[in-house]
Amino acid sequence: MTDDLSHLLNHLGEDRAHGYDAVVPPVVQSGNFAYPTVAAMRAVVQQEFERPLYTRGFNPTVAIVRRKLAALEHAEDALLFSSGSAAIAAAVIAFTKAGDHVVCVHKPYSWTKKLLSELLVRFGVETTYVDGTEAENFRRACRPNTTFIITESPNSLTFELQDLAIVAAIARERGIVTLCDNSFNSPLFQNPIDLGIDLVAHSGTKYLNGHSDVVCGVLAGSAAHMRQVMAREFMTLGAAPSPHDAWLLMRGLRTLELRVHRSAGSAERVARFLEAHPKVRRVHWPGLESHPQHALARRQMRRCAGLMTIDLDAADEAAVERFCDSLRRFLIAVSWGGYESLQWPVCALKGPSGYYTDLPFTLVRLYIGLEDPDLLIADLENALARM
Repeated sequence: MTDDLSHLLNHLGEDRAHGYDAVVPPVVQSGNFAYPTVAAMRAVVQQEFERPLYTRGFNPTVAIVRRKLAALEHAEDALLFSSGSAAIAAAVIAFTKAGDHVVCVHKPYSWTKKLLSELLVRFGVETTYVDGTEAENFRRACRPNTTFIITESPNSLTFELQDLAIVAAIARERGIVTLCDNSFNSPLFQNPIDLGIDLVAHSGTKYLNGHSDVVCGVLAGSAAHMRQVMAREFMTLGAAPSPHDAWLLMRGLRTLELRVHRSAGSAERVARFLEAHPKVRRVHWPGLESHPQHALARRQMRRCAGLMTIDLDAADEAAVERFCDSLRRFLIAVSWGGYESLQWPVCALKGPSGYYTDLPFTLVRLYIGLEDPDLLIADLENALARM
């Protein structure tokens, strides 16, 4: 398996004979492609899914990355988008219409919720949100007009899991298409398609790129589903990545295995330190035995990735801010998955009229990057002492 993964990340899809024998595939930074005759152009128009006509549809650099991403997720094909939210939006829109019903896990990614609650509702698509920690809630929420189920296992703030195999079976009985946002895990730690899920989405900005210099998204699934999405939603909405962004993503994939295991190993050390600290009420991280769904995490995931949330034993916002402002090795930023450790405090979600969320202000999400974990632990210990 390791040999197969190494080949996939470093060589799969890279035809050096058509790339000037360069070790690193060149970027085909062209928006348009020309053909010598009308007949040649006519043939390409009939095969825009596989041949370069216009980079929005097919680009040779993007095609290399698509092949790698599909293989990573054990899918038949994959599409690359300009963002993760674009990938999820295209998938949902592709399999819903006016009058349809969607079932979505409670507390999804914020832009997924906006898509469902603020955009699609205007076009007659209704959504029911369910507590996904109990798989039967998905069954109870399904209606005769339910066409799509969205999971996010685990979610990216409080890290509740869904039993993907059971959810997939419930959906399959009813002919419902399922999607899992797998951004937390990366394909190395979880493969929802192996558990029966139809579509897998990623924010490629996170672990897949790993260098915090690209925004992109991924959708993987069967060849038939990918063709359906590309023929309408992908081409019509036009959320295609640039060839250079695809090349940067390919660059990031070279070190994916090294990075995610380094982050996960360091995260376990940090999580255990924080769990034992008296100023931390709780550590939300499925890799800990104290997590209420630890057994499911062990069964469904190969390893737990480097993102966690801590609940500080803080009396007020000022104490949380002192903790956050005292950290020197955790940048205050959104996102995760890069080389750098990050913190994202819920108390930042406050405007003139109050909080934009019902989550407690004591929550701080931490991403454990590639730094020495001893330095990160010392930094956290110092910040907790100042809280």
